[in-house]
Amino acid sequence: MEAITLGPAGTYSHRAARAVADEVTFSESVTAIVESVADGEYRRGVVPIENSIEGSVTETLDALSDYDIGVVEEVVTPIRHALLAQSESFEVVASHSQALAQCRTFLESEYPEVSLEAVASTARGVEHAREDPTVAAIAHPDNADADLQVLAEDIQDRSSNATRFFAISPAEERTEAGGKSTIIVNPNANYPGLLLELLEAFADRDINLSRVESRPTGDRLGDYLFHIDFEAGLYEDHARAAVEEVEGIAEKGWVRRLGSYDTRHVV
Repeated sequence: MEAITLGPAGTYSHRAARAVADEVTFSESVTAIVESVADGEYRRGVVPIENSIEGSVTETLDALSDYDIGVVEEVVTPIRHALLAQSESFEVVASHSQALAQCRTFLESEYPEVSLEAVASTARGVEHAREDPTVAAIAHPDNADADLQVLAEDIQDRSSNATRFFAISPAEERTEAGGKSTIIVNPNANYPGLLLELLEAFADRDINLSRVESRPTGDRLGDYLFHIDFEAGLYEDHARAAVEEVEGIAEKGWVRRLGSYDTRHVV
């Protein structure tokens, strides 16, 4: 099976995608990945959904609400950042904006004078560092080679740094089997106690919510939709009942069941 993910080769997305597909194709846009899976061009896409330090990836959240797809697996991988360069002399550190943020303390302490350049991916930063001796990159240490040396390893601010990825599929392939589930709720309403009602549908059935995220709908200022992850499969009666109650609360809007899935850990 072939999957599409953020490229170029060597990104953390690439490492996650190799766990779910034999062949990997690259894109530089999360939205383009989700769209290509929704259109059936690819059976699998792998997109970052949440980092333990920087939080949710908003482009992914918005793309999941804009396109009808399924989530068939969750991939969790630890993030090990290294500083890579041709030599100790460099003027710029290039990497994905989240990687730069995740190494903020190290950079401010060890290299306060260098400039930071946000690029499309950690691998793109590695490419810049290979091409330009004045540029260093932040990426996984496996990206070191004859051209780039590792100047420092494990430079992320927290050793527990990890990223969750969703393996997504066309809508017809989503399933109710799995230990976790994700839904998106657009209530198309705004009144006191609305969010409490949505959450009580799960609390009353003793279902743990592992993530609740609000995003603007883009329709009107003050209108929000909610991304909800919960620890139960949609095949389970109490989970199905909770979602049906949420659908009743959001009867003026919509609820999208992205499906149920299990978690794979990739080192």
